[in-house]
Amino acid sequence: MLETTHKLIRDIGHKSGLDDEAIEKLIEIDQEHVFEIVLGDGSTHQAFRIQHNNKHGPYKGGIRFHSEVDLNEVRALATLMSFKTAAIGLPLGGGKGGIAVNPRLLTDEQLEELSRKYAAHLHPHIGPYKDVPAPDVNTDSRIIDWMVDEYELRTGDTSKASFTGKNIANGGSEGREAATGHGGVIVLRELLKHLGIADKNITVAVQGFGNVGSFFATIAESEESNWKLVAASDSGATVMNDDGLSAHELAAYKKKRGKFKDYGNSEATVADKDEILSLEVDVLVLAALGNSITESNVKDVKADFVLELANGPVDDHAYHYLTENGAAVIPDIVANAGGVIVSYLEWLQNINNEHWSEQEVNNKLKDYLQKATAELYETATSMNVSYKEAAFINAFKRLSEK
Repeated sequence: MLETTHKLIRDIGHKSGLDDEAIEKLIEIDQEHVFEIVLGDGSTHQAFRIQHNNKHGPYKGGIRFHSEVDLNEVRALATLMSFKTAAIGLPLGGGKGGIAVNPRLLTDEQLEELSRKYAAHLHPHIGPYKDVPAPDVNTDSRIIDWMVDEYELRTGDTSKASFTGKNIANGGSEGREAATGHGGVIVLRELLKHLGIADKNITVAVQGFGNVGSFFATIAESEESNWKLVAASDSGATVMNDDGLSAHELAAYKKKRGKFKDYGNSEATVADKDEILSLEVDVLVLAALGNSITESNVKDVKADFVLELANGPVDDHAYHYLTENGAAVIPDIVANAGGVIVSYLEWLQNINNEHWSEQEVNNKLKDYLQKATAELYETATSMNVSYKEAAFINAFKRLSEK
């Protein structure tokens, strides 16, 4: 992943007119923290916090707990966070953290011990104006709250601005849970406006109906009367109906019953989970995992727009194939930026000892993404490049400013 990330940055950096020295400077990592956490039972877990670039503000990025986390993956993700915050104009840098562990194999007591020891080790290197971590894969507000408490015990800083993604009662922000899916709706809507097709009837398929996919679908259903959800998938099956599916009904079903393969609505068809990728729809929303579309299945994709709500759901080969064949890939560093924007807004609220309403948070989210999407469209159009290239070019401009 690191090699692919560096190649992407070098390729687009050259298109941006930067020389090799300037590009390599933007690839350089500021600080690396690599250490071992030993739990009370004697088990040892490798831990990481990578601080890539803080030119525009404190390092920002999630902490993931996953058995396959390694140093190069965290380096790549930290680098991409710097470009994400720059692409959308946030006064933040880029960072990422992780622990190589399968959290499902830990007791609650072990999970708390792991979380606290991670924060204890890093407390001199993080903080409201240094590095502000957040949840990521297999981490949530409970884990973050443990880390906040440990940080406070060791520093005396009770501002709550040391981490984001906290429980609302502990300084978290309204609108955070829905932020990534909500942001995807805003980006797609704004791009369709710029293209002059916002009033047309749009068919949508959503791959992945967890938090991000279900919020995208339900918010779109509430706000966009001319968008029709015709398919949704989870890890086991696709449900389809050309006449439309109720996103709210599907979300309620998932919450209660869990699996689309057992979905009993007589008007819907249940098919293989990969069927969703080959449907003839206007927009295919990728809200599942990385590398969902690769060389092996990209030729099946018939959508006009591919919206990347997961991180890296279209691999490099598939991206080039899709763009060369007329599909528009709306890149993750803008499309799924709602999460980091609301993280930033949470940090602002904590710094200023405020708590904003959900409406106020959503209005600010909309403002940021309207501006970022307008810049994305303008750069892509004026330079005749893809939306992904445009996003990185915009990021390069901000990261290269004196």
